[in-house]
Amino acid sequence: MKRIVVLTGAGISAESGLKTFRDSDGLWEGYNIQDVATPEAWRRNPDLVQDFYNQRRKSVLEANPNAAHYALARLEEKYDVTIITQNIDDLHERGGSTNVVHLHGIITRSQSSRNPNLTYPINGWEIKMGDKCEMGSQLRAHVVWFGEAVPMIEKAARICTEADIFILVGSSLAVYPAAGLVDYVPTDTPKYIIDPKIPNIGDDSSFIKIEEKATVGVSNIVDKLLN
Repeated sequence: MKRIVVLTGAGISAESGLKTFRDSDGLWEGYNIQDVATPEAWRRNPDLVQDFYNQRRKSVLEANPNAAHYALARLEEKYDVTIITQNIDDLHERGGSTNVVHLHGIITRSQSSRNPNLTYPINGWEIKMGDKCEMGSQLRAHVVWFGEAVPMIEKAARICTEADIFILVGSSLAVYPAAGLVDYVPTDTPKYIIDPKIPNIGDDSSFIKIEEKATVGVSNIVDKLLN
């Protein structure tokens, strides 16, 4: 089976109603990123940060996968598919994809604020202040904040080097190190980029550009690859 590697960003989740701070002026749901998505913010005001991610988790659980998520899952009928996502939601899994690498964590799990390798499933949408890990430290969202290491990046880079087909969906390629993953894809691998606004990419000529929203562009390319 040929190996397809798909890198997804906020554009694929946006069509399920989940907002991204990249949409406008550096704010995410009305909050400055520095106030809710950094280790410093957690030290300064853990209640605010916890509540922010509880509300985002609630939104994720209320959202549903869209046609793009379902289409990517269909690729597994004929291909060995790995999805690398920058998104912290679980919509790929709920859409049926079985092999998903979450670069920036997944909001439906909690993690120890002392040891990021200690993670736990969350029952419902809320982590309460006072909920502790086995080491006795406060639980927080299992999400990589700005200024934190991206533990899955090396695995993701290795996966990209093995791609027979590469598809980039709904990413502005503005967040590093994730944006650098395209550089690991072999030069002779067919590459597709699907986005209503195609971002600047390194070797522009090597990408087949599909200037569509994810639900339209992904469904079309999946139909083509399966037929």
